[in-house]
Amino acid sequence: MLEYKITQTDDELQGVLDLQKRNFLGSISVEEAEKEGFVTVEHDFELLKRMNDPFGHVIAKNAEEVVAYALVMLQNMKLEIPVLVPMFQQLDKTVYKQSLLKNLNYFVIGQICVDKSCRGKGVFRGLYDEMTKRMKDHFDFMVTEIDARNQRSINAHLNYGFEIIKKFSSDDGKDWVIVLLEIKN
Repeated sequence: MLEYKITQTDDELQGVLDLQKRNFLGSISVEEAEKEGFVTVEHDFELLKRMNDPFGHVIAKNAEEVVAYALVMLQNMKLEIPVLVPMFQQLDKTVYKQSLLKNLNYFVIGQICVDKSCRGKGVFRGLYDEMTKRMKDHFDFMVTEIDARNQRSINAHLNYGFEIIKKFSSDDGKDWVIVLLEIKN
């Protein structure tokens, strides 16, 4: 039985990093990335810990093992991860329902990942259900960016109810999809 909760210990943060490492695009084959999806950012422990405050990352645990996570990233962290700077630049000039997104009350899902052993079992939905429950009193929207090659992740987000609000190419030629979900009460 899985437990959904926020990260509270250094061991849980390390569990996030371990799962991240196993699913990082640079650590898996092209075939596995196409079939299973992947994550595009590697965090270090100190950054992950700073991102965990004031809102904790949501994790799913099976006993003591972290088997899934959804990271919280507030706008004040936008310069901390170079690969995400273009996303924040795009967000600042994106219009959603006749308002600039930068003027709306949102946070970014800094990354979501589910261990292979738990995929197809509703864990992705469980993470976002827990995230929505914890964040809806503080924010109106959650936003994330997905590598356009990661069709598994795009489909999962659309199936959950996110909508595509922007597609763009970064300066390095990579294509990205930005998705948004309204979570306010």
